[in-house]
Amino acid sequence: MLHLLLCGLACYPLAIAASDAAMAAQRGSSRSSVYRQVSVLTELGRMLFFDPGLSASGQLSCASCHDPAHAYGPANARPVQSGGKDMRQAGLRAVPSLRYAQATPHFAEHFFDDDDEPNAGVDNGPTGGLTWDGRVDRSRDQTRLPLLSPSEMANESAATIVAHVRKSTYAGLLRDALGSTIFDNTEKAFAGILQALEAFEQQPVEFYPYSSRYDAYLAGKAALSDQEMRGLAAFNDPARGNCAHCHPSRRSADGTQPQFTDYGFVALGVPRNEEIPANRDPAFYDLGLCGPLRTDLRDHPEYCGMFKTPTLRNVATRQSFFHNGVFHTLKEVLAFYVERDTNPEKWFSRDKDGTVRKFDDLPSAYQANVNVEPPFDRHVGETPALSEQQMDDIIAFLQTLNDGYRGEKR
Repeated sequence: MLHLLLCGLACYPLAIAASDAAMAAQRGSSRSSVYRQVSVLTELGRMLFFDPGLSASGQLSCASCHDPAHAYGPANARPVQSGGKDMRQAGLRAVPSLRYAQATPHFAEHFFDDDDEPNAGVDNGPTGGLTWDGRVDRSRDQTRLPLLSPSEMANESAATIVAHVRKSTYAGLLRDALGSTIFDNTEKAFAGILQALEAFEQQPVEFYPYSSRYDAYLAGKAALSDQEMRGLAAFNDPARGNCAHCHPSRRSADGTQPQFTDYGFVALGVPRNEEIPANRDPAFYDLGLCGPLRTDLRDHPEYCGMFKTPTLRNVATRQSFFHNGVFHTLKEVLAFYVERDTNPEKWFSRDKDGTVRKFDDLPSAYQANVNVEPPFDRHVGETPALSEQQMDDIIAFLQTLNDGYRGEKR
């Protein structure tokens, strides 16, 4: 494909984001004009990303929830963020980072990973897609969601967004990239706006820099401390952390850097977070793959309670964890993993008679979906899979996944 030849493998995701430009190249446009179009779209996307005027409130930009200083994730510890026309509407799920989404495969109910030799030919089940429930596949489709969500940027229609951009100081960039008459067609103009945001969100330096100390370690340019090495060993050990089962830490068969996610979906049975306003209704449940935000898999009860495995890159920069933001430290997360089944009374609510309501954020009909692989294979009263020291070691390792490493201090 010509757009791959023009950009080269390093900017493959950007080439996808600028697929319309690539098609123009295939029709005979010069390389320079294609590069220029991509460059203009990217700059337009950057301006759109930081513009609070794209929201109905005039106070919320993409960067408000996806802060560059926090690996394009939230800058605070709130489990969900607020938006809407009055900035008082709470979201339903924790805001994920936008980094390292470029390699996410399209959603498939039956995913076969040919690159992973031990699992070649094995059905990995639901895999891929963007968002916690994988309901969209392309970045431009993902950017549409917050723009029109009542609890986020709360625009009434695409036409409202296009009208704002038409009046903005950067309107000329959209005309420059997609033609002087682009605003004559609202649908095409909105598609161009989404394409521009996608182009920006595929910038390597911003969104997939692979600049952590662990990346340097894999390249032989940095060392890990004894504690970090112990943490890596426990992280990978199937009988202890077993973290690498869903968060692979090794380079893939083709030598590419580990993404620290298998893009799969899993039900972990995390506790209900009463801080989320929607959860004040005892009849409400966020069931991930089978609703309420995703509607096409409602007739698959075996998927209920499953959410996509996030990358662990930059995880130590976060202040809330899991889809409902119920925990706020990595120590809490690891303790939950190893004590969920050995000490459930520490994590779940109780009925009036004092009985522990294990998996209290999932109806009983779907609790069989909850993962029971190590370290979730223990029982009440047994010793957790990780000791306090081993959890601290894993946390030390996870801190090596933060981007921004600039070499050893001398």
